[in-house]
Amino acid sequence: MREIDVSQITEAVKNMCINANCCLNSDVYSALENARNCEKSEIGKNILSQLIENADLAKDKMKPICQDTGMAVIFMDIGQEVHFRGGSLTEAVNEGVRQGYKEGYLRKSVVEDPLIRVNTKDNTPAIIHYNIVEGDRVHIEVAPKGFGSENMSKVYMLKPSDGIEGVKNAVIDCIEKAGPNPCPPMVVGVGIGGNFEMCTLLAKKALLRPIGSKSPKKHIREMEEELLRRANDLGIGPQGLGGNTTILGLNIETYATHIAGLPLAVNISCHVTRHSECEL
Repeated sequence: MREIDVSQITEAVKNMCINANCCLNSDVYSALENARNCEKSEIGKNILSQLIENADLAKDKMKPICQDTGMAVIFMDIGQEVHFRGGSLTEAVNEGVRQGYKEGYLRKSVVEDPLIRVNTKDNTPAIIHYNIVEGDRVHIEVAPKGFGSENMSKVYMLKPSDGIEGVKNAVIDCIEKAGPNPCPPMVVGVGIGGNFEMCTLLAKKALLRPIGSKSPKKHIREMEEELLRRANDLGIGPQGLGGNTTILGLNIETYATHIAGLPLAVNISCHVTRHSECEL
């Protein structure tokens, strides 16, 4: 049995909150550069250059890439041979978010009650997903999610008879209706299967996959490639001003489901798609 003091979790989460908000991931940065080289619209090309310049400045000065520094979403894969000491694990994670958003001068955007809407003033509580795995390691991924893009996401409870074409059409419909609102170029996570809540979790986790990565399942990989082409053919373009770069990437995750259903979730992200990870 390996012991980990929860203070290590707090320190790790704090640093990841800051890094995720200030340093654009290399896969996203490369995707923006590639998109600029391939963009046919001069306005679109100029906007992509501005996004790259903004990312460079944010990293150099350790300032937020975007003013919406998101609601902290934490994924933790915890080895079953790990024992935490020193207090509550959940409180340790929230303390890390609290410290990160204070020390990093990140905007606090969380309200305690969804209807009364009083700000908690420290961006807690975080949304935490725990997953128990084999081993004695702890893998943590912090993915702050802004709501300009989150608000454009959708869940579809399709019928099995809708099939693959129904899934494809729903995904494209969601992207098209989102238009300029999520600050394109977008990154799109798609979850298919499970049930109502599981498909949304799959879609969120799909956003964590590197841009350009491929599903190991042939039919899913082909769907990812087709939807990427179809989405960029919509002509929405960078910041919605036209062009052939509407999305930078589209990842699909699947899970088993019930014979009577075909749950589908589309989680749209802005180009930043913030995330940072570490292993303890």
